[in-house]
Amino acid sequence: MKILVLDSSGLVASVAILENDTVTAEFTIHHKKTHSQTLLPMLEEVKKMVDLDLNSIDAIGITAGPGSFTGLRIGSATAKGLGFALDKPIIPIPTVDGIAYNLYGSDKIICPILDARRNQVYTGIYEFEKIADAKNCFHYELKVLEKQKVVLIEELAEELNQLGKEVVFLGDGVPVFKNILNDLMNISYSFAPSHMNRQRAGSIGALALLYYEKGIIQTAEEFVPYYLRLSQAERERIEKEEQSQ
Repeated sequence: MKILVLDSSGLVASVAILENDTVTAEFTIHHKKTHSQTLLPMLEEVKKMVDLDLNSIDAIGITAGPGSFTGLRIGSATAKGLGFALDKPIIPIPTVDGIAYNLYGSDKIICPILDARRNQVYTGIYEFEKIADAKNCFHYELKVLEKQKVVLIEELAEELNQLGKEVVFLGDGVPVFKNILNDLMNISYSFAPSHMNRQRAGSIGALALLYYEKGIIQTAEEFVPYYLRLSQAERERIEKEEQSQ
């Protein structure tokens, strides 16, 4: 099983190739350039470095949203184009679920936060369940306690406080809301270290493999990103229309 994974849903751009349980290649960059400038060149570099024939992949994994409207559109267009050209299925991974999977095996509540502007975050609440097989070999399954959503940071903090369990925050919303969370949180909490706190195509790909095994795939024609809310331009247009009435 070989999959190509793309992520341009946030500030990070990331590309990976996974073959069974091995991350063959991963290219991640967090810089000022736009994803339209970086994503395809990154893919070309990965192809060159591992001598990849794209026709050999079985599927394309993609962060399906929420996130940056522009980033999601770039990633979606790239994935759909490849899906059509190669006749390969697409594995849509909820962005926040994919970030949570960075902390595989954690015994804490996991709360990714992405800056959604206007004091809001894209977020979800997760934990890993430890499961043993017949030979007492353990693995962990990601459990969704609260599906990804957009919410005020104050509302999220209140919800987490009510759970009463230690929580780990990660995502590009951490630097934006860290000081606010320091004031709002009444339970034990921490922030994931730098190598685990942003989107990574390798981690998203590991989750995509599980989705593929469960048959959670779409055709290139079927796939559309989900934004959770209107873009800023659309919101401003509606506000102007309401003011003019």
